Amino acid sequence: MKKAAECRNFVIAGHCGSGKTALSDLMLFKAKAVDRAGSVDQKTSISDFAPDEQEKGSSIYTSALNCAWKDCHFFFLDTPGYGEFVGECASAMRAADAALVVLDGTDGPQVGTARAWKLARQRDIPRFGLINRLDRERADFRGTLEKMRENHGRNVVLPVYWPVGVGEKFERVVHVLYDQDIPADIADDVAECRGLWLDAIAETDEELMMRYLDGEELSREEMEKGMKAAILSKKVIPVFAGSVAKDVGITELMNAIAELFPSPLARTVLFGDGSEQAVSDDGPGIGLVFKSVNDPFIGQLTFVRVRSGVFQADREVCNITRGVKERFGQLLLMNGKQQSPVTEIGPGGIFSVAKLKDTHFGDTIGTAPTVKELPPIDYPRPVMSYAVAAAKSGDDDKLMAALNKIAESDPTVTVERHSETHELLLSGMGDQHLGIVARRLKDMFKVDAVLSTPKIPYRETITGRGESSYRHKKQTGGAGQFAEVHLRIEPCEGEYEFSNDVVGGNIPKNFIPAVEKGVHETLTRGPLVGCLVEGVKVSVYDGKYHPVDSNEMAFKIAARMAFRDAMSKAKPVLLEPIMSVRVHIPDQYMGDITGDLNHKRGRILGMDVEEGLQVVNAEVPMAEMHKFATELRSMTQGRGSFEMEFARYEQVPANVAGEIIAKHQAEHSDE
Repeated sequence: MKKAAECRNFVIAGHCGSGKTALSDLMLFKAKAVDRAGSVDQKTSISDFAPDEQEKGSSIYTSALNCAWKDCHFFFLDTPGYGEFVGECASAMRAADAALVVLDGTDGPQVGTARAWKLARQRDIPRFGLINRLDRERADFRGTLEKMRENHGRNVVLPVYWPVGVGEKFERVVHVLYDQDIPADIADDVAECRGLWLDAIAETDEELMMRYLDGEELSREEMEKGMKAAILSKKVIPVFAGSVAKDVGITELMNAIAELFPSPLARTVLFGDGSEQAVSDDGPGIGLVFKSVNDPFIGQLTFVRVRSGVFQADREVCNITRGVKERFGQLLLMNGKQQSPVTEIGPGGIFSVAKLKDTHFGDTIGTAPTVKELPPIDYPRPVMSYAVAAAKSGDDDKLMAALNKIAESDPTVTVERHSETHELLLSGMGDQHLGIVARRLKDMFKVDAVLSTPKIPYRETITGRGESSYRHKKQTGGAGQFAEVHLRIEPCEGEYEFSNDVVGGNIPKNFIPAVEKGVHETLTRGPLVGCLVEGVKVSVYDGKYHPVDSNEMAFKIAARMAFRDAMSKAKPVLLEPIMSVRVHIPDQYMGDITGDLNHKRGRILGMDVEEGLQVVNAEVPMAEMHKFATELRSMTQGRGSFEMEFARYEQVPANVAGEIIAKHQAEHSDE
């Protein structure tokens, strides 16, 4: 294998439909890593090989690819551009040293473009752009470039190559710094780009800056060195021009990847404790698990990015995160589903290994137990949930085991039993994402699942004071039951307080815990809609007992009934979960989205601009957000995305609460 200095590790990202997978297939073919160029349309793509990807006609999963080019070895990851599969892109960014963001030259920057720029910026890796499809009829390199400059800055977005010709006449690209044969119609554009690049190059070195200001011409070697320094500083976004369909500009792009993209040595290894070390071809192997898949033939395949040192086949390694040992068998280099075994692999390399026993997403793997743990991978929170149940009785355990296996290979899928509604919740990034999970349950695990709208975890509280007493008396021959409890309730700041204010021994102290237990049991199922009660202080201040018939059960029953009656007198209200929502949309959809959020009883808190997109910050009741992922896709033609997390509980408006309570009472009229 190549040394670290000759490795180039990068992720290919961008909006869906911009040509990322076609670019990946073409690069493999040009590098002679495959015998023929794959095609998404013909379902022969090396990258999009999964049956559901071929059916959808676009990427759903990240594919690990590699090839040799110009004394370098490329390890690259082709990621989905569709927003619901953002977890795949987030994982790939953590495994990459640079990001190549592909843009459609006819449509310009889209929400998937902005998402890719943002993930790369958060990862703090150099960003590059490729304006693709310049052979198309409506292609507009200048227009796309201007939109990028509006979003990032004129001195930041710097073309390395400029296209010659547009549409069908697009025939070649020229290097803005080195080429001399510049057509007259683009000479001014190329000259401007050259000036911007020279400014950026000069700023990387004080001596260069002085010579540049004095009017001296910089040598090609100085320009190349300055370009690399500017790129590593992350102050510029180099942009390439090309057409994958016509194979124009792609050779130049691949040459630039070898010459300008950083090697693994350009970054240090940052550990979870904040310490760092230099990347080295020697020393203990340090790797990050960033992907895991269930291969139908091999079983579990674990993908590892080597951060430093060397990993070898048929060796014992340490899972630093979990404190267990694993045995590596063959190390496999992947091109889609094609596997090539290697004996060892060093920094920048990406390999997969089969059948590890206890290694999962985000784990740190080391060849020595002294290796420190790497930071975990951050994933976006799920934005949509369904209540899930097995279609056939008796399949519950089978369903749970299958869901856990799927969640192991997709960190944006979560499965949990809700502590308040007691439903099993399947959560993900949208209806299509969860639809694919349901299909995998059926196709891979032979389990039919029923997905339904989940219950909202409402809560109940009081806004006033209430008092009540209840006498429980039961005589059935022999020992009976007797207890009388007097309770007072009022609002409190915390979740719940209990106070024993009984004087004179009217309730013996040994029965007070039974009273509290009776109250506590009632708090889990409030009288309005059977939800958790919070913000209530309960005081037991009087009562009666019988020396023979009183027992703990009698006092629990009396406390429950007294609490229910007292709560009905204390102005009970319903609380609902409020979600903090950030919606990312192109400017033209602002009115539709703000109108929809207002219709959902949402509060618009403000607007931002991020990576060229409008961002609407709002707070919206959870009850209104279940179908928002689907609605947003419809309203924006798939060009919007959103993030959501729990903010707090708030009182439900009286008219809405009345409907919820009436519906609950109708459904539970027999109880």
